[in-house]
Amino acid sequence: MIDILGLDSLFAELVTGLGLALIVGNALAWWKHRKGQRPAGVEGEFRRGRVVFLLAVGVLMTMWGVASIVTRDGTLG
Repeated sequence: MIDILGLDSLFAELVTGLGLALIVGNALAWWKHRKGQRPAGVEGEFRRGRVVFLLAVGVLMTMWGVASIVTRDGTLG
């Protein structure tokens, strides 16, 4: 059933996509903070530690997803 639905590859692609979304979103937030821009109607401080942590999580998720796609079925490619 898993082979028919392709859930193994789908899960790896979802992990890769979520990791890339974490990287892009947090990098954009950090970049906008450095330019002095703030979202409209948002109160509070910029938390650099949270951004760095989520960037690291995004990188790990992306690497894991790509490695799972590349090494699918126990063979490279």
